[in-house]
Amino acid sequence: MNGVANMGDVLAIEKRGLSADLPSSTYEMICRGAATDPTAPALSFFATADDYRNAECWTYSELVRDVTRTANMFARLGVQHDSVIAYVLPNLPETHFVIWGGEAAGIVCAINPLLEAEAIGELLNASGVSVLVTLAPFAGTDLWQKVRAVLHKAPTLKDLVLVNLADRMPGEKQFAARMLRRLRSAVPSQIHIHDFSTAIGGESGITLVTTHRMGINDVSSYFCTGGTTGLPKIAMRRHGNEVANAWYAGQFLGESIGPGKTIFCGLPLFHVNAVTVTGLLAFSRGAHVVLGTPQGYRGEGVVKRFWEIVDHYRINFFSGVPTLYGALLDVPVGEHDISSLEYGLCGAAPMPVELLRTFQDRTGVRILEGYGLTEGTCVSSVNPPLGERRAGSIGLRLPGQAMKAVMVDETGRYIRDCVADEVGQIVISGPNVFAGYIRPEQNSGIWMESGGGARWLNTGDLGRCDPEGYFWLTGRKKELIIRGGHNIDPAAIEEPLHRHPAVQIAAAVGRPDMHAGELPVVYVQLKPGTTATEAELAEFLRHEINERAAFPKGIRIVDAIPLTGVGKIFKPALKRREMADALRSALVEVGVDGAIVSILDDASHGISLHIELPDPSLEALATSALGRFPFAFSVSAAGRPPQAE
Repeated sequence: MNGVANMGDVLAIEKRGLSADLPSSTYEMICRGAATDPTAPALSFFATADDYRNAECWTYSELVRDVTRTANMFARLGVQHDSVIAYVLPNLPETHFVIWGGEAAGIVCAINPLLEAEAIGELLNASGVSVLVTLAPFAGTDLWQKVRAVLHKAPTLKDLVLVNLADRMPGEKQFAARMLRRLRSAVPSQIHIHDFSTAIGGESGITLVTTHRMGINDVSSYFCTGGTTGLPKIAMRRHGNEVANAWYAGQFLGESIGPGKTIFCGLPLFHVNAVTVTGLLAFSRGAHVVLGTPQGYRGEGVVKRFWEIVDHYRINFFSGVPTLYGALLDVPVGEHDISSLEYGLCGAAPMPVELLRTFQDRTGVRILEGYGLTEGTCVSSVNPPLGERRAGSIGLRLPGQAMKAVMVDETGRYIRDCVADEVGQIVISGPNVFAGYIRPEQNSGIWMESGGGARWLNTGDLGRCDPEGYFWLTGRKKELIIRGGHNIDPAAIEEPLHRHPAVQIAAAVGRPDMHAGELPVVYVQLKPGTTATEAELAEFLRHEINERAAFPKGIRIVDAIPLTGVGKIFKPALKRREMADALRSALVEVGVDGAIVSILDDASHGISLHIELPDPSLEALATSALGRFPFAFSVSAAGRPPQAE
């Protein structure tokens, strides 16, 4: 199929149903994609942006060989179908081998390598890890030091497999053996150490040695979501979830991802978007994935040279977050030929409408804004590649997955489905929806019955569906702060502050930011009779917060934090305060002084803003500045009626 243009196409795909011989596992799905053309390029990797022309490359037969070898290596280590293999790795070819080989042998657990040591240790312990794959010590990286410090926190860990970056350096072939001997004394005695390349080199790449063949009901992966403090929240996904999501996403996007197409992967491979959209989906359809530097888009020079990379590899598709598109706007296309680019997919955070329009106008690249969540495997809705792309909308639902807005009572219980354009809770149901969190108590309240026997997942997001089937988010019921696509649990900031002797109440919220989407700030109410400065609290937090991204950009000490009638912190009031202040600051930066910012809460369309200007001549400047934020707004000035944007 060429792809989706409207809801009629979605319904037509559903009428045909799932393929009768749909793969039963992610391993089988990749093998089928490889069979399209085993000699075609499957995966390319370059270590630095400056060296992007000299990439390592795996054909599809070589990709399947190394994934199979990795699965067999895990099996030799005693991994069973329910054993957990955690990986704490940057974006490397080996990371893909571990993900898909790990899912063929057991359960893969993705852990963010940017986390501090304490948070990594908590996740290793919570997941019940049996095998851990991470980087060996290497100059310029601190990952080994962080992991080594928390190995004692994982009592179930039996085997440590080290990926050695020195393998890619001439003259370092003997480094692995020397390194393993040196590390023996630094690792708890019950943990066996293995070198990744040596271990898979002795395995067969032709067939799996494990007697258990994974099926759709076997758990395939654990992905961390919703922050990393307190009790870790780890989502369990099955092979059937991942296969269905990739298959239906492929039907939706059509020929834009398939044989002869080249996909750039710059998002981190501990995130479901990178793993599913620029991983399983691409491999299952015989496309070529270009993996750009271990740090992805964060790699030095990657954004600066992105259009060169597109030109060289003839990239057709890439996936990113709003902050990436904002950064790319500052990089002139120049003489580079980027005509191969068909789409850029944007998710993880709302995309400002003005940014979307400006990017498309300046580059000619069409952006497909979408929506998804870890608990739904990855993709739930996307603007149609062949139809109308509505700015500000998260698009049409994927076929095979039900998605709707519903009204609930004060306890969260289903009342009725929303009518067109009525705001409610967004819920999803279908074969892509996860099995639940590994801690049973965290599953309370996430499921909803709405008649007909189907079980629905309450996403925690607020939105509406228009008459043509396009979904629009109007707010987040969840309190997660989304900084550049990275989810930050407010508890990561609040819990440490509550341990400070002078703090009575702490409430963290997201401050709108035109570059990062949101930045964390925290409001603090001190205990009576105590004193503390913002600088003192900031210094206290430097030793308490495990996630660098979670460190607040502002600490606001206030006399009293607003509370609801039952004594709960009323965060909407704090978010509105930050929203108004951020917009006023953005206006001042472009030379618009004296504007009055009013925040409106429309029952049908969510939050919008009205800006009253002292001078009509400032309208163009104000509109340009406000367009970088993901809010609907109107502007008025003396002598002129309001202009909606």
